[in-house]
Amino acid sequence: MKTYRIACIPGDGIGQEVVPAGQDVLQALAASQSNYRFEFTAFDWGGDYYRRHGVMMPADGLDQLRGQDAILFGSAGDPHIPDHITLWGLRLKICQGFDQYANVRPTRILPGIDAPLKRCGPGDLDWVIVRENSEGEYAGVGGRVHQGHAIEVATDVSMMTRAGVQRIMRFAFALARSRPRKLLTVVTKSNAQRHAMVMWDEIALEVAHEFADVRWDKELVDACTARMVNRPATLDTLVATNLHADILSDLAAALAGSLGIAPTGNIDPERRFPSMFEPIHGSAFDIMGQGLANPIGTFWSCVMLLEHIGEPAAAAMLMAAIEAVTADPALHTRDLGGNARTSDVTQAVCEHVTATAERRRAA
Repeated sequence: MKTYRIACIPGDGIGQEVVPAGQDVLQALAASQSNYRFEFTAFDWGGDYYRRHGVMMPADGLDQLRGQDAILFGSAGDPHIPDHITLWGLRLKICQGFDQYANVRPTRILPGIDAPLKRCGPGDLDWVIVRENSEGEYAGVGGRVHQGHAIEVATDVSMMTRAGVQRIMRFAFALARSRPRKLLTVVTKSNAQRHAMVMWDEIALEVAHEFADVRWDKELVDACTARMVNRPATLDTLVATNLHADILSDLAAALAGSLGIAPTGNIDPERRFPSMFEPIHGSAFDIMGQGLANPIGTFWSCVMLLEHIGEPAAAAMLMAAIEAVTADPALHTRDLGGNARTSDVTQAVCEHVTATAERRRAA
């Protein structure tokens, strides 16, 4: 029997509720099968760890994670700790330390979800946003001088490398090729950012020659926001810089109904290190501990995790369970306009997985 080692980092806020829910669902999947199991290792890193130790994770944290097959992450963010400390001290430390340069965020309207785009037909909003995850606007290049004085200066430099842009473009074109429509939109801002973004455009054109079967176009990021709202069916796979995709993917999740349902994967495509999967909703301290968190984003992230480790049948079974549950308005959490609790949704998904497995064995 295959054993998959999964590192679980709940982090902050509702991450401490949805990651255990994700473990429950993965355990239900494993219990319904006979060819694999999960071995979970919990890491208590985050805001509480910072209050005890002065850091978000230990100095040897990456070494502790290195032997895992994947990482299930909750959220990083604490209202009592500056955001740049929580982000750079935990999530980005893992993403950059393991060179998880491809951030992949699928978005579509799940059954039963009342999405804002009323004119959107079935299948019109079915996107994957590929976010460059290692450099660009979040490279960490910059600084502050003369702090507290009238002449104080602060800079953040968007740094792009030819190697970094080439590899994310190749990843995005290959992902677009794998999808039925074989369509890619390269998001840019080269009209105003005339150096790095012009190089971004040039490399996109170069890489496109390697993927003659992929149709592609280029869209300015501000125009892309309008296109996502007004012409969603014209988009399929998108690739954008770290900052641009960060913003566009939140818009995409909102257009699909809620940030609570949206997943993401921080991928090392070369599989040198473990990849990390997480919901995008953040720590949501305002509802922490109340059982109101929507775990669907975590469950969909688990689907991506299963696909990554090589269990596509289990991924499909879990996705079918998610869709069956979202189709039932009685199982909608507060962010979707319902009254269901985190535990209700988790139990329903687990029961659907178990029932499906039993039907298949009986057939």
